Amino acid sequence: MKTLSELTSLITAFRDERDWKQYHTVKDMLISLMIEASELAEHFQWKNEDQIREYLESNRENISHELADVLYWVLLIANDLDIDLENAFLDKMEINRNKYPADKVRGKSAKYTEYS
Repeated sequence: MKTLSELTSLITAFRDERDWKQYHTVKDMLISLMIEASELAEHFQWKNEDQIREYLESNRENISHELADVLYWVLLIANDLDIDLENAFLDKMEINRNKYPADKVRGKSAKYTEYS
């Protein structure tokens, strides 16, 4: 499996080979991210859990491609903003651990402010 850094290198090389960086403003990349996330969401819209399970059997590859499109933009945005996504993710997980201590929130879905 490739690391986030390796995936980012693949993406930036792909973009640079096509001279597309000139079009990749943060605003436009964020819009692209939202579009791709919406395309992913469309696969699940208006389906109950049973329908989703059935749908996944024949659409897993399409869904995986939409997830890959979302990841593409997340990695590219992080790269262009000079954000170390691996460390940012680990930092955020630590924040979440503190907001949602397992012994207090296990089996509950309330917002962290309700657990004080």
